[in-house]
Amino acid sequence: MILDTFRLDGRVALVTGSSRGLGQGAAIALAEAGADVALHDRGDASEPAARIEALGRRTHRVTLDFASASADDYAAAVAEIESALAPVDILVNNAGTIRRAPAAEHPTSDWDDVLAVNLDSVFHLSQTVGRGMIARGHGRIVNVASMLSFQGGILVPGYTASKHAVAGLTKALANEWAASGVTVNAIAPGYMATDNTAPLRADEDRSASILTRIPAGRWGTPGDLQGAFVFLASDAAAYVTGAIIPVDGGWLVR
Repeated sequence: MILDTFRLDGRVALVTGSSRGLGQGAAIALAEAGADVALHDRGDASEPAARIEALGRRTHRVTLDFASASADDYAAAVAEIESALAPVDILVNNAGTIRRAPAAEHPTSDWDDVLAVNLDSVFHLSQTVGRGMIARGHGRIVNVASMLSFQGGILVPGYTASKHAVAGLTKALANEWAASGVTVNAIAPGYMATDNTAPLRADEDRSASILTRIPAGRWGTPGDLQGAFVFLASDAAAYVTGAIIPVDGGWLVR
């Protein structure tokens, strides 16, 4: 039955940046589809952990600051997760940060932090988890890209560069790993009502200009992405790889 191909029973997922927002939404959705979920964040992921355990799924929490983590730190975190649960079948690279400043005055420290969190973590975790997926002949990696994987943005040069790079890395890994049964895709969220967009939503003029361009006429929510996360993590998407899928209320086609 077609709906059975969307089930994730017996799978283990790792979701980064999972304490709130899009990451929490992804973690809950994967658990509802049947997966056990490892939760990463710098802070407290007790809320999604409680919700996942209430569904009868297992969880394991890891705390790691991606702005300062080394390749060895990522490897240790994955080893801890796989010891507590099982080998990771699904990796959702969601963790991200944004710093706003004009490009001519953009602090080097902001650039470095954004690239470390938004890009370096994606590569190191994909590489570490991907090795096991390749050996087992099956795996799903879902990266979180952005509208700024396609556009230039304003006052966010580091974020824009990182999200263009995430889209490119998604395609590069997809090319190398598809023959081993590992798919690598990305979701490009539109303008979502999350912490990252709070300054935009607080600016009445900027918020109005954004909403005017969104055919759906509203900001997105984490729930709007849950179906895409489950699809790309499931066997229903076995022949989908290297795709950057916008979930944007029509922003890009306006």
